[in-house]
Formats: sequence, structure tokens, C-alpha cells
Amino acid sequence: MPGSKSSFLDKVLGRLDRLDAGGLQAVVQRLARERSLLETVFNTIEDGVLVLDPDGRILFLNRAVTRLLGLEPDTTEGQPITAHLPELDWDRLLNRDGAGGPRGFRHEFEVEFPRPRFLRLFAAPLETETPGSHGVVLILHDATEARQKTFEAIESERMQALTLLAASVAHEIGNPLNALHIHLQLMERELRKVRSLTAVPLPRDSSAGRRARPQRLPGPDALEYFAGRFEQYLAVAKGEITRLDYIVTQFLEAIRPSPPQLQSAQLNEVVRATCQLLRPELENRGLIVEEQLSSTLPEAPFDPAQLKQVLVNLIKNSMQAMTRGGLLTLSTGTLADGVWVSVADTGGGIPPEQLQRIGEPFYTTKKKGSGLGLMIVRRIIREHGGSIDIDSHVGHGTTVRVWLPLRERRTRLLQAAPDPAATASGAIPP
Repeated sequence: MPGSKSSFLDKVLGRLDRLDAGGLQAVVQRLARERSLLETVFNTIEDGVLVLDPDGRILFLNRAVTRLLGLEPDTTEGQPITAHLPELDWDRLLNRDGAGGPRGFRHEFEVEFPRPRFLRLFAAPLETETPGSHGVVLILHDATEARQKTFEAIESERMQALTLLAASVAHEIGNPLNALHIHLQLMERELRKVRSLTAVPLPRDSSAGRRARPQRLPGPDALEYFAGRFEQYLAVAKGEITRLDYIVTQFLEAIRPSPPQLQSAQLNEVVRATCQLLRPELENRGLIVEEQLSSTLPEAPFDPAQLKQVLVNLIKNSMQAMTRGGLLTLSTGTLADGVWVSVADTGGGIPPEQLQRIGEPFYTTKKKGSGLGLMIVRRIIREHGGSIDIDSHVGHGTTVRVWLPLRERRTRLLQAAPDPAATASGAIPP
């Protein structure tokens, strides 16, 4: 709040007992004008603004929230936010510790009502001079067009990368093709030797009236020798063909991401397998790994290979954010008809102004990086029907949580407001 407003209120509160009826009326009128001005300003903002009390109930929402989520102030104020956005862990958000510097919380999700949109939510606790919890302010940004532009930018960058990738693949394919060519020549040479040692009758000599003497057949040792040479060359050729197949497969996966192959699987098993895969690198960096995996986690439909790719990216980001002796915590649990896995580090954290840009194409907080890793993670999670949120506390670290549904997600429709006339007449709405 600006200093002039605080100064005015301080002056009024300091002499409130000395104001007469006219003075009180003037103060109330001024406060009413300022409230009206603030409401006008909030309602002209394109981003949605939601203010929650410490219990998570909606205190205020601007006109943009109605446009983005279809919520009406008259019927929504005073209701818990969990009734409208149940996907978020509001208990964790509302009870966050306020010590240690700026905090930020970011979440992205899609809505189907009142029309399909892709929204970005940024949350921060309300800060006042008095200690304790005072509520949370939420900012909703319509990122539908920005995401479309992001996809176009990624597609353009992908085409440029494809040119470099094609040159690299051509080089990689050239090596096994050259090896195949050499070993086929060796096999051809050995065949000529075999033919030279095989007895082949020549045509009858017309002048002598007899056939030429055939050459002597090779012995068992010679046959064994040639068989061994052929097996050696064939093994090399088969290995190079397998290598070619792998190169072509990787190339196709790079330019054409495959849809997730959903199967009922256990999230804890994927977390353990990923941790075991990266354990040598974690130990080399001197990092401590702590697993807090739920023992009652149900199976969920997801692609284990793609989810492993997600966890590898997130864990490597956390590794790069920490120095030797840092703590990496992997946790799992259930929330809102789904399962979740989180990757938490004890790095320096991400300031709120940078947190809002995380996920934009080619934006990264690392010295070396393309900024596309987290975008690939989001694409995989989005195709699974899940969501991802980032909770960062400067000086304390960052936690990235991935949520996956236990079943196919359905469109959530808002409940219609009751008819005032029907309510007045005592009728029960359908």
C-alpha cells in the first residue's frame, strides 16, 4: 500500500476519538471513494486476482476471474477455494513458513469452462507488519495464446535443430555403413579363397581329348578356419546393423514424440529406478538423497518410460542447483483422486520475478541450458492429463511436484446459482 494511504489512516486512527459526526462521515466517504477506485483498477486488470483469507475462503475476486473461471462474486465470495480448484495442495500453500526471504508458488492448469483455456497461477502470501498468517493472493494469467506462440517457437527451433541433427545422424550412420562395407569385402575375399581350394572339373580339352585334373578339396582344418572367419565377420555386420537401427529409432523419436503408452504401474518403483540410475552422479557430486515414499500409494495409469524421463530432468535440475552436501528429497503421496511425486532441493531457490518466467522457451536460470527441458516435462505431464507446480523459497530451495490422475479426468462443471424466485417460494432447486 502506498505511503500516503498509510499516513492518512494512521492520522485518522490517531484522533478517531476526537472526530465528530461530520468528520467521521468525511472519513467514511473518502474510504468509500478509495475502495471504489481500487475495485475499478482491479476490474480493469486483464489478469484474474483472487484474495483468500487464512482459512482458504475467497474474500475478493475481480472481473477477470469471472471471465477465466466463470466464478461470480455474489455466489463465490466466502466459499473455500478448494471447491473450485481442488487440484492444488491448499493446506501446504496456506501454511507455508514465512521466514527466509521472498517466496513464490506457480501452477499451470487447463479449464474447460466457461471455455477451454490454459491458465498460469501465481500465489504469494499477504505480507503485513504483524506476524502470523494473513491469507494468500492469487494471480491468474491467461496463457493460451502465449502457449500457442511457444509451440510455434519450439517448432521453429526444432526445425533448426533438425538440420543439425540430420547432419549428426548422417555422420553416425556413415560409420557403421563403412564398417559393413569393409567386412562384406573381407567376406567376398574369403569366398574367393574357398573357391580356389575347391575341386571344380574343367571342360574337356578338345585337343587332348581329356578333362583337366581337379584341384584338391580343403581339409577339415581349413573349413573350420574359414567358418570361424565368416562367423566373426557376420557378428560384426549384425552388430553394425543393430547400431544403425538404434540411430534411426532415436532420430525418429527426436522429431516425432510418441504418445504415452499408459499402463497401470506403481509410482514408487519408477522413483526408485530413476534414483538408482542417477545415484553414481549424485554420489560424485556429494549430494544426500532422502526418499519419503508413501507405503499406501495406489497404482495409476502412466507411461513408466516417459515418467522416468520426467524425473531424470527434474532431478538433474535440482542437482545443478545445489552445491556439495546438498539434500535431495524425493516424495510421493495421494491428493485429489490422483498420485503425486515431488523433487525438492536445498539450492538457492528461484526469485518470484524469475519464477513467473520459468517454462518460457529458451529462458533458463542456468549458465548453460536451453530452457527447453522443463517444457518437455510439461508436455509429457500434460499428455498424461496431469499437472505440475513449482514452489520456490529463496535461500531455502525449490520443490517441483508432479500430479497424475488415478483415472481419466473429466470436465468439471460449475454448479448453477439457485433461482432467487424458487428459493423465495420454498422450492428446492434441481
